[in-house]
Amino acid sequence: MILTFDDVLRARKQIKDAVILTPTVEATRLSMHLGIDLYLKLENLQHTSAFKARGALNKLLTLDENQRKKGVIACSAGNHAQGIAYNATRLGIPSTIVMPNGTPFNKIKRTQEFGAKVITFGNGFDESVGETMRLAEEKDLTFIHPFDDKAVVAGQGTLGLEMMEQVPDLDVIVVPIGGGGLIAGVATAVKNINPDIIVIGAQAKNFDAVLAKREGREFTGGEATLAEGIAVKSPSENDMKIIDKLVDHIYSATEEEIEKAIFDLISDEKLVVEGATGAALAVIKNNIDTLKGKKVGMVVSGGNIDSRTLSTLIMRGLVRDGRITRLRFEINDTPGQLSDISRIIGESGANVVEVIHQRMMQTVSLKQAELNVVIEARDQMHVDDIVQTLKDAGFKVCIKSRS
Repeated sequence: MILTFDDVLRARKQIKDAVILTPTVEATRLSMHLGIDLYLKLENLQHTSAFKARGALNKLLTLDENQRKKGVIACSAGNHAQGIAYNATRLGIPSTIVMPNGTPFNKIKRTQEFGAKVITFGNGFDESVGETMRLAEEKDLTFIHPFDDKAVVAGQGTLGLEMMEQVPDLDVIVVPIGGGGLIAGVATAVKNINPDIIVIGAQAKNFDAVLAKREGREFTGGEATLAEGIAVKSPSENDMKIIDKLVDHIYSATEEEIEKAIFDLISDEKLVVEGATGAALAVIKNNIDTLKGKKVGMVVSGGNIDSRTLSTLIMRGLVRDGRITRLRFEINDTPGQLSDISRIIGESGANVVEVIHQRMMQTVSLKQAELNVVIEARDQMHVDDIVQTLKDAGFKVCIKSRS
């Protein structure tokens, strides 16, 4: 696969009337907190809430009439699946999607809602793709690879063109990497417009296969990751050639760093994003000293995060920030104790979220009780003030949940 700048330009002409020209906006609060000028390319605003719709559409438009009639098949953890399903249905093309076992239910449901037949098979992309290829041959379907296809990669590169038009003086662009298709397309586009722009790739540490290839080491990861959309063990060799030529740096982020970055985007910018985008922001935060004084663009690759995962992530973030805290009391088992504690917490400006009053467990003496109170406060300093007030009132209390 030899991808050229002209391929990306042609892709843009092909798809421009059917994809959303997503904005690239300044991340005001994050820029202030990080000390850089950060701009976000909001691909979570696409029809399918992810950039994958670009490459999927560009590929579908290359099919002949016979291929369209027989249909297409793809293997994807979600975003490529939705991009294929949405655009195939819109074009009247039957589509089948093979998804790995454990794919978040919201991605399966949305893919089906877009009109595709969904089959779950295998543990991860690399196992599922074998079944996909078998079905493609058996049913004579056109296989559309999520990142190792020239038309797909060219389609993804169109968002790079848009970023350079929207913020022409970007110094750096940070792009999530899974199989390599997105960054290969984006790097081809932006480096042809400005050869001096720095392109940085971001991976989840648990799936840093591209970084491993660059460093000449064997990839040994594969553990569960919040960034399942970029959880690829075997990146495209074709994309790797482009990456080696055009991508300046590749860094990885831990699961904790990705989680915190997603929470930052929710808290500071009110953006719901998935793990791949969290990896990109985490890489920026980890390398902030080298980015000071630069105008940095970041691809918000998608927003298809599982709602249960998101709910848990938000609560953990609130705990980490001290806004949700569990206090443990050892109190005399006499009337009025809980009432006094609740009154002090309320007068201090916090809310009581949950109370667990324990008499039966043998962690305290028979004449005492253990009380766990979950409170909602402004921040950790507020919690410290409340705890001190409670201690001044004679209560034996300690903080049981804090980062």
